[in-house]
Amino acid sequence: MYGSIKGQYPDLEAGSAVALFPGISYSENIDRWNFVRKIYGILSLQLLLTVAVAGVVVSNPSVALFFTSPSGFGLYIFIVISPFMWICALYYYHRTHPINYILLFIFTACISLAVGLSCAFTNGKVVLEATILTAVVVISLTLYTFWAARRGYDFSFLGPVLFSAIFVLIVFGFIQVFLPLGRTSVMIYGVLASIIFSGYIVFDTDNLIKRYSYDEYIWATVALYLDIINLFLSLLTLFRGVRD
Repeated sequence: MYGSIKGQYPDLEAGSAVALFPGISYSENIDRWNFVRKIYGILSLQLLLTVAVAGVVVSNPSVALFFTSPSGFGLYIFIVISPFMWICALYYYHRTHPINYILLFIFTACISLAVGLSCAFTNGKVVLEATILTAVVVISLTLYTFWAARRGYDFSFLGPVLFSAIFVLIVFGFIQVFLPLGRTSVMIYGVLASIIFSGYIVFDTDNLIKRYSYDEYIWATVALYLDIINLFLSLLTLFRGVRD
């Protein structure tokens, strides 16, 4: 039964448990909140690892120079490609403990190293601007999605739209690689990618609140982590294009 305040349950031992969305039962709401806390706890550790690894790479120029040298370039290509292999393994084992945590750590470490190498060859002010804006966007969109979910809004319709948009973005990226269109197109790419991954943050947060099953905590975390990292890299591309 709801409490006296609309959208709120009676007091628990740790305080009041706000209903995540209309129609959810009391016990389901408690379990769902625990699920949400678990995912954001894991996500926080992933982001801390990313910041730590990227910080080491940026503060040690010799690391970045090694990976771009002839002797280390092959390893650099492997690091860039390897997350695709690890995410396939994660998809298969994301319900299997503790293999899912081990694979998640390796996957996060590879992504973190790639992010660090991207930051190492970017102006420090640009990296700072992208970091601050990413944090503001992620926090704002997350709070908005939780607020909207409590009021009955549903964002599942974004799935097909975002899938189509990401496909267009990939094709645009390949065109840029083989037929560079100049600084303006790089900035357009950064803007489009930022909008798309902002949409994915809303979509995946909504899925986290309503749709992911409790044994999919690793996969839900991976989805949000990739949204945040891709948003950061998109903003990095945009700001780098502006400064260049």
